[in-house]
Amino acid sequence: MSEDLWSPHAPVDADPAAPRTVTGSVTLIIPTFNESGNIGELLRRLGDALPEHLPCQVLFVDDSTDDTPAVIEKAAVEYPFPVAVLHRESADGGLGGAVVEGIRRADTDWIVVMDADLQHPPHLVPELVGEGMRTGADLVVASRYISGGSRAGLAGGYRIAVSRGATWLTKGLFPRALRGISDPMSGFFAMRRPVVTADALKPLGYKILLELAVRTRLTPGGAPGRPVKVAEVPFVFQDRFAGESKSTAREGMRFLVHLASLRSATPLARMIGFGLIGLSGFVPNLAALWLLTHAGMHYLPAEIVANQAGVLWNFVLIEALLFRDRRRHRRRADRAGRFVLLANADLLLRIPLIAVFVAKLGMAALPATALALVTTFVLRYAATEALVYLPRTSRTAGRHTRS
Repeated sequence: MSEDLWSPHAPVDADPAAPRTVTGSVTLIIPTFNESGNIGELLRRLGDALPEHLPCQVLFVDDSTDDTPAVIEKAAVEYPFPVAVLHRESADGGLGGAVVEGIRRADTDWIVVMDADLQHPPHLVPELVGEGMRTGADLVVASRYISGGSRAGLAGGYRIAVSRGATWLTKGLFPRALRGISDPMSGFFAMRRPVVTADALKPLGYKILLELAVRTRLTPGGAPGRPVKVAEVPFVFQDRFAGESKSTAREGMRFLVHLASLRSATPLARMIGFGLIGLSGFVPNLAALWLLTHAGMHYLPAEIVANQAGVLWNFVLIEALLFRDRRRHRRRADRAGRFVLLANADLLLRIPLIAVFVAKLGMAALPATALALVTTFVLRYAATEALVYLPRTSRTAGRHTRS
């Protein structure tokens, strides 16, 4: 990271080219969204907590619509450690995207991620890094769910129940990747910079630790990556100092979509998800068929029209849950048209296949139908991935952007 970036008066778009790394150095990444009321107190507590021997620089990555960047720049001059603010014009990826942008700019030995609302106690920053250095851990998580930790700052039984339920769900979905992490919903952690590949991260929303924990165990192709040694430090989740919580129902939905995307990151899991979504398409298909036939339509055209309801249902879910990160290569209308054609071609192919299996292989009708279903499913999955969601050639890909 350039020295200019860490000058309190430097422009936020300064070149992030890095000089030499200081051993044991730390970049403290703090994503912010309208947190102006917390900045002064946060920096004051950090000033009290950070020891002189810990070379630490603070980077606020800001998506605010208020005066938070100006408040940070004004407060930065009062502290001996470097403080910078990077304001993003587009909040891509939400809070998680802000953290990834900070990771790209960090060249220190360690990265510490924490919130700006003081629910994460600043005095634990040196302890997180110290625990990693003592134990040789790559990732050190501040946990509310080990001895000495507490979720006291969660307001109300509803938020406690949602937090606990989300924790159980994620640990159930990713038992191997989250082994040794009791609090995968924590937003307070330290990580060795060399274990993170920012370009491999695809965050959506604010649960960045889950993204990091899962992606650091996967190569871009979906194969298992090298193990990451994990340690934990207990912490008491504090009351918010100022402002309002950013946890909303919309963020909850983004979290569920993110879970599905992570869970389907490997080819086998993605194929299974494709099949399950296909099965779910029978519900809108049958519902549409019932409505059309009760409205007086003949059952044959009703079957054709109702099938499109199932196809569109499948397209929406596959877009959101399986191929969210591959949608930029073609316009939405192009993707939808290709998907519908492939889905209907599946129906046209299945009947001739059944006839071939019966006539040429001597199979009975029932096993021939089952084999045809499996064959067309595999072909449709492969064709959908190749013809709808894989990138175009370099000559034409640049002409299209995500819609």
